[in-house]
Amino acid sequence: MYFYEIHESDDDLYSDALLTHEQEFTAEEFFELVQEARRRVQDSFEEDTLVEAIAHELERTHDFLYVSDALLVAAVNVSRIEDDNFIAEVEEVDGEEDEDEDEDGSGNVGRDTFRTLLVDLDRERPN
Repeated sequence: MYFYEIHESDDDLYSDALLTHEQEFTAEEFFELVQEARRRVQDSFEEDTLVEAIAHELERTHDFLYVSDALLVAAVNVSRIEDDNFIAEVEEVDGEEDEDEDEDGSGNVGRDTFRTLLVDLDRERPN
């Protein structure tokens, strides 16, 4: 099995996609496949990112496997602190609800909710 990665970066978002294939492609060959897929999908994709759209197109047209969250079976959080080791919630894909919700209906059984915050800091000015 060979592994390939696609990156997309703009001012607000960084995303990547990991793909696998049974055949080995040179970097130049893979680049050409990605470019062909990008040209086909760039103006009409419905995925959240161009990277995801290209990955799905490579799955359809060249038998790559896009290693996405949709394939995730289990996730484990590990830490040096014993109490911070646990089986993490795996989010359902395609809008399916998680049946193991806690009392507040958040789906976070016994764990805090994590949020992402993008902060643009001025490195010249002290915080």
